[in-house]
Amino acid sequence: MAKTIEVFSAGCPTCKDTIDLVKKLAGSEHQVHVRDMRHAETATRAKALGVRSVPAVVIDGTLAGCCAGRGPDEHVLREALR
Repeated sequence: MAKTIEVFSAGCPTCKDTIDLVKKLAGSEHQVHVRDMRHAETATRAKALGVRSVPAVVIDGTLAGCCAGRGPDEHVLREALR
């Protein structure tokens, strides 16, 4: 089943790496939206979703477990996309 994935980014190199990883893992099966935290409405949405640091990944409106700690974890992302 296709998932909607949001990647919250501040444009840093680590964020770019995360965007590339998420796009690679998502392939054409899932929708990926990159959200720029430098925009006020994006920051407001991120806060409502519980995003505390970037990069952060939200899958179908839920902050992915990979982003609850020190940053994205590829294994946790793979499991969330199943």
